[in-house]
Amino acid sequence: MKELEYPFDAEYIIKKRKSIKRQLLADGSSRLKKKIAVFGGSTTNDITVYLGLFLLNNGIEAEFYQSEYAQYWQDAMFPSEELLAFKPDIVFIHTTNRNISAFPCPGDSTEKVQELLDAEYAKFEQMWQKIADTYHCPIIQNNFEMPFYRIMGNKDCSDFRGRVNYISRLNERFYDYSRKTEGFYINDINYISACYGLKEWSDPSYWNMYKYAMCVNAMPEFSFNLANIVKSVFGRNKKALALDLDNTLWGGVVGDDGVDGIQIGQETGVAQSYYEFQTYIKSLKDLGVILTVCSKNDHENAIAGLEHPEGALKPDDFIIIKANWENKDRNIIETASELNILPDSIVFVDDNPAERAIVSAQIPGISAPEMDSVENYITTLDRNGYFEVTNFSEDDLKRNEMYKANAQRAAQQASFADYKEYLLSLDMTAVIDDFIPVYLQRITQLSNKSNQFNVTTKRYTPTEMEEVYNSSEYIRLYGKLIDKFGDNGVVSVVIGKKDGDVLNMELWLMSCRVLKRDMELAMLDRLIERCREQGIKTVKGYYYPTAKNNMVRELYGFFGFEKISEDENGNTVWQLDVASYENRNHVIKVEDNSALK
Repeated sequence: MKELEYPFDAEYIIKKRKSIKRQLLADGSSRLKKKIAVFGGSTTNDITVYLGLFLLNNGIEAEFYQSEYAQYWQDAMFPSEELLAFKPDIVFIHTTNRNISAFPCPGDSTEKVQELLDAEYAKFEQMWQKIADTYHCPIIQNNFEMPFYRIMGNKDCSDFRGRVNYISRLNERFYDYSRKTEGFYINDINYISACYGLKEWSDPSYWNMYKYAMCVNAMPEFSFNLANIVKSVFGRNKKALALDLDNTLWGGVVGDDGVDGIQIGQETGVAQSYYEFQTYIKSLKDLGVILTVCSKNDHENAIAGLEHPEGALKPDDFIIIKANWENKDRNIIETASELNILPDSIVFVDDNPAERAIVSAQIPGISAPEMDSVENYITTLDRNGYFEVTNFSEDDLKRNEMYKANAQRAAQQASFADYKEYLLSLDMTAVIDDFIPVYLQRITQLSNKSNQFNVTTKRYTPTEMEEVYNSSEYIRLYGKLIDKFGDNGVVSVVIGKKDGDVLNMELWLMSCRVLKRDMELAMLDRLIERCREQGIKTVKGYYYPTAKNNMVRELYGFFGFEKISEDENGNTVWQLDVASYENRNHVIKVEDNSALK
């Protein structure tokens, strides 16, 4: 919904929140249902309302538990039966500088201030550990915004007795804990309050009258930022950018003005703005965001513009360049197909409001933010949080290289008349084995990001995945695929839970970038091998349909499983006799973890 994308009108959202919710719920979309426990150091009712709206807009339907006013510590340390029964999927701790127990006094020694700091931090760390041990779910914790006054003036930031200095040091302790702790995330209200304007954000009248930690109009801004973390944790980030060129990546029209006439570089303020935007886009690529071009242009002109010596982006930075005179919605759908991602995983960036409107109307779920002037391009993309980072792996760093290698594979495939001969020509080797610690982060990330080739779409928190890894009740496999064009990284995950001589499949997923390469057959062969080693006689597979995983509706049938039941919602159960299975993979060489040593 356009009204819930940045830049949004906070007053409109506050006024129309009930009707906005009705519209979002009426569209019939399939959504993730998640339970969020909110432990508040201030009044949180309105925050959960706006958070719920932004999450609905990202395909997540949230149910909330809220602690009583300022009872966050008590709820965390001594949970009620109601809270324990709620079983949250994520815990959010909404504390602000109003909840800091004590601040330094002007006469305090360095030792006294350090004691205060240690005691304040210890209270929070004890609480985080209790929550993690009780619920085994991700935790989101606010950092602290700056105080709205400075007793010592400018020296408040540098003197160890200053409140600004004290809060900064306390925040750094929070950050250090986050760096060391999987599944613990900081909601950066220090940054958001500064962007909003600290004077308005911290208006004391709202605290004194309503125990609100921020002004009412700032609550949508706060909730939007928080929603970005939640949707990222649950795999609802975007994956790719489809970028227009003329007046988007550079000023002017390359076909009319010529390469020498477009504005990019350091010569003028406008040229610098376009250069900064290109630099920002290149940084997103370095984080693993897939870059593509979608431009109404002659291909030669597009390439010439991208090769401008003053530009930060070059043709090699893009996986796919669609520069032609086709409708842009058609180009984007083709791009998604070539990348093996869904069209709604793409953000369309174009200065032309008519093009944005057409693409938005033709491709449900795609984001096409308002790009009003080049000076605001970075802020618009950045504040929308399309690519919010909660987990960051080596595979993210190499994602663009992997997709480029896929393009090379596609080009080679075109030269083969026999598909099996093509697969053999790739010289594929897979490492398929039990989970190892070095890949647990990537395995967890895949479980939360893979939507299409995922028969159950079961999600795992880092803690839950650790429990699976440490349990003898499971057969676990990850698959890493390498070929002559490069390393695809960890691309497949299989988890089955043992019940006597039956293995119940809880998760079977694969990255769509290795579709049609027989990797699923290599995983199946190894799974059956492990079943035989552990006395498993029957494997049961389960398919739960979602709006995005129709491609694997018949996966178990393709594997040779027998369908034994199907309900009115399309949920199916399949089974396979282990003794009768014969290996299916004949094109991939399979190794175990010893190959990594």
